[in-house]
Amino acid sequence: MQQPHRSPARRIGPYTVITRLDPTDPGASPVPEQRFIARSADGDRTSVVSVPLDNATSARFLVEAQASRCHLGPWFAPVTECADPGLPVWCARPYLPAVPLPTALAVHGGPFPDDTLRDLGARLAGTIAIAHASGLAYAGVSPASVLLAGDGPRLTCFGAVRTAAEDGQPRSGLPGLEPGSLPPEQAAGGRPRPPGDVYALGAVLAYAATGHTVPERDELPVMLRSLVPACLSRDPAARPRAIDVLQALSPDSPTSPVATVLDLEPEAHRMRLPGRVIAAIAQQSASVLAADVQRHPEADE
Repeated sequence: MQQPHRSPARRIGPYTVITRLDPTDPGASPVPEQRFIARSADGDRTSVVSVPLDNATSARFLVEAQASRCHLGPWFAPVTECADPGLPVWCARPYLPAVPLPTALAVHGGPFPDDTLRDLGARLAGTIAIAHASGLAYAGVSPASVLLAGDGPRLTCFGAVRTAAEDGQPRSGLPGLEPGSLPPEQAAGGRPRPPGDVYALGAVLAYAATGHTVPERDELPVMLRSLVPACLSRDPAARPRAIDVLQALSPDSPTSPVATVLDLEPEAHRMRLPGRVIAAIAQQSASVLAADVQRHPEADE
């Protein structure tokens, strides 16, 4: 993450940018939107503010941002603010000190241990299961969409696949979409459906366990050697359901996805994170708190 800087700074809606959330080096994991940590003009709110990658997707971006105001449990980061109609498009979520999964792996220096993988997978699977039980396809799960906070993950980038291109249009190679996380049927232009979310979840688990989204079976830890390949089946009908993934990772959990996710709320059970990742989250929090940005009476973007 870039270090916070002093004004003059970019303004987005009522917010002044403190820093980018995602790394910008050429080898960084693709991110389907530009994400910034920013402070409101009155200084009262710090948020994660997102803007589309290009103007061509702005209308679809705003539709998905509005849809992601829904509540999908404690491990989902809902949008709480959006740009007014007719103005440049942005959306915002309340800021929580957290680093993207690719950054966390880089800080840790390699794949996560089994305990962290189990905690991460159960929480993400539970969140996706709630979306599916609500009749939604998440269509935005990828390594970069997962932010790791001190108490567990937060899933972002809802609807990134739908934003990238309309159904029926090929999505392979489009900016911002991580190719290893993009289900083949959606890459070809198919409508996002729940089995695609399970494919993307398998890719995220593979990434957290090996550092890339398409590993060989023997690269995976034993606990994932059957589960991840099943999720990554090219046949959507052959993939497990999100609730099946959750129960494979948390076999003593209730059969209801809602009950399981509530059972794993931060107050009940904190996620087991490597020490270096916890330190990186704390460092980000301190840097943001210390950031000195000029207050603006109005926004110009």
